[in-house]
Amino acid sequence: MYFDVKNTKSNPAPGRKPGIVDVARQAGVSTATVDRVLNHRPGVRPATMQAVLKAAAALGYLPQDDLYRALRPQPMRLAFLLPAGTNRFLNMLGDHVDIAHEQLEPYNVQCRSRFVEGFNPQVLAEALLREGRRADGIAFMALEHPLVREAVNTLAERGVHTITLISDLSRSARIAYVGLDNRAAGRSAGLLLGRFIGARSGKVAMIAGSRYYRGHEEREMGFQHILEEKFPHLRLMGMHEGHDDADTNYRQSRQLLEQYPDLVGIYNIGGATDGVARALKEAGRDQDTVLVGHGLTPDTRALLIDGTLDALLNQNLHSTILNSVRIFANARDGREPNAGVEPMQISIVLSENLP
Repeated sequence: MYFDVKNTKSNPAPGRKPGIVDVARQAGVSTATVDRVLNHRPGVRPATMQAVLKAAAALGYLPQDDLYRALRPQPMRLAFLLPAGTNRFLNMLGDHVDIAHEQLEPYNVQCRSRFVEGFNPQVLAEALLREGRRADGIAFMALEHPLVREAVNTLAERGVHTITLISDLSRSARIAYVGLDNRAAGRSAGLLLGRFIGARSGKVAMIAGSRYYRGHEEREMGFQHILEEKFPHLRLMGMHEGHDDADTNYRQSRQLLEQYPDLVGIYNIGGATDGVARALKEAGRDQDTVLVGHGLTPDTRALLIDGTLDALLNQNLHSTILNSVRIFANARDGREPNAGVEPMQISIVLSENLP
């Protein structure tokens, strides 16, 4: 921005430091208006803001750093809407959002996390519309449901950008998806589980958060297909829903172990792997039943170390947040949303390569 510093007809007397009254007089506005402009308060027309900032620059009222902050646009307000519950990975994602202020400073954004009931499409749709009244952008873990799709499309019409995290939403007006290729993740999990089981024959089970999550459904498909292709000696028992809840996953796993004595492997598609591990340990099956899961947390780290968990697939938390903010910033600045954003990579974590 260029300021004309020649217009100094209202400069204060020599030797006197300029004040807010001088800025108001030079700009032809009230002191209250000057206060609103310099403190980023709403209710001032753009032309008036320009006049006030021009006067402040001409009079030398603000130091250079303060003038820069005054010229900087209001930060973009971003909300990360995540499922509530015992999924430690998602809880850690929310914590990272709330503490990443310094890393996100260059993007001029204000981020906050919000947790809502994770498996009710109506609750999620209502939360999206509610957050949309006070946010410029929302990143959220989508449920594949018409109510959620309609909420996203309504927000797009209002100029509120949305990004789907971890699980995508088909045929919607979201501007981008930040997450793994879930079909490839499921195939990778199946390959790992089959290799760890080896030549043993037996049954394999899957536990997912919910089929409402498109990402979990895609992981299920990828897992199923590679078992059929490469491990015909393993018999798949279908998928059980645990809603990413540790206690529910525990009960589901106990039931599977009692029902199938020849169970040789479990793929936990979603979160709360600690519930599955608890059931395996109680049954004395933690070292002979192969367990593959998702999300590196303190719980899963400990399970990898003690051998209950054989392998997990991870999506980097910091990259998830940073990619989301970059996409929102691109949209704000009129660039293609994914410009300069690297796709999320699947990280395979074992006890021997723990970061």
